[in-house]
Amino acid sequence: MRPNIHGFNHKTVAKLQILKFYPVSHLIWMSLLGLLAMLYVHQALAAENVTSQNNLYAEKYIAQNASQLKSLIHNSNTQLELGGIEDEDNTRMLENGYDLMGTSTFISTSTPDDLAKQHGNHIQADKVLVYHKNTALKTKITRLDGDKEGIEEAEKNNHDAEQNPRLIHYASYWAKLPMPLLGVHIIKLIPAENAGIPKADEVKGLTVIAVIKASPAAKANIAKGDNLLKIGEQALNKPDDLFAAVKQYAGQTVPVEVQRGQDVVKMRVALNARK
Repeated sequence: MRPNIHGFNHKTVAKLQILKFYPVSHLIWMSLLGLLAMLYVHQALAAENVTSQNNLYAEKYIAQNASQLKSLIHNSNTQLELGGIEDEDNTRMLENGYDLMGTSTFISTSTPDDLAKQHGNHIQADKVLVYHKNTALKTKITRLDGDKEGIEEAEKNNHDAEQNPRLIHYASYWAKLPMPLLGVHIIKLIPAENAGIPKADEVKGLTVIAVIKASPAAKANIAKGDNLLKIGEQALNKPDDLFAAVKQYAGQTVPVEVQRGQDVVKMRVALNARK
C-alpha cells in the first residue's frame, strides 16, 4: 500500500489530477469548435464571393436607360418571371407601367435563374424576365470512305451537346415607373439616310409604342401606333418636346392632336398633376 502523502491517499490525488486537467481539456474542445466555426464562416463567405464573381447575368448586363432607373421601393425584392414571347412581354410590361432598365445575354450551359434575380436585387429592379433557348445543333455526319475519325468526332460532339446543352440565356430587368402625367411610351421614327424617302413623307410626330393602362392617355383612347403631333401649343418633333409639354400642362385638360392612319384626330386629355 502506497504511503499517505500530505494527508492525501493516492486515490484522492488521482481524483484531483482528473479535476485539474478537465478544464484544460474543455478549453481544447472549445478552441477546436471555435476553429471549425471560423472555417465554416470563411468557406461560406468564399462561396458567396465566387457565386457573385461567376454571375454571368451580372457580367453581361448592359444598361438601356441613361436615367439610372431603379425601383421606387427601398430594398425591393426583385420578382423573377419566366418569359414567353419577348416582344409580347415587352409590350405587356410597358403597358403595366414598367420601363426597361437593361438586359443580359450570354451563351452557356444550364445557369440558375436565381442568379438573374440576384443581379436584379443588386441593381434594384422590380422584376426580371428570363428566357432560355437551346442552341445545340447536331453535327452533320458525312459517311465518306476513310473518314472514320471525322465520323467519330462528330458523334462525340453530338453526345457532348446532348449531355451538356449550351443555351442562349437572356434576361430583361424592369422598374416600375411613378404615376405618369400622360402615360405613353414613344419613339421617333427616322428613315435611314439611304432609304430614299422624301422629307415630306417622313413620319410626323412621335409614334406611340405602348399606352400605360388606366393612364390619362388610355382614358383618352390614345392607342399603340398613333402619332402624337401636338399637345396644347407644343408641336411634338422629338421626345424632349413631349417631356416639356406634359410638364408645362401637368394637372390641366389640354387639346391633343394625333395622327391615326390618314386621319388627324383631335381630343382633349386630362393630364395627371405632378407630385
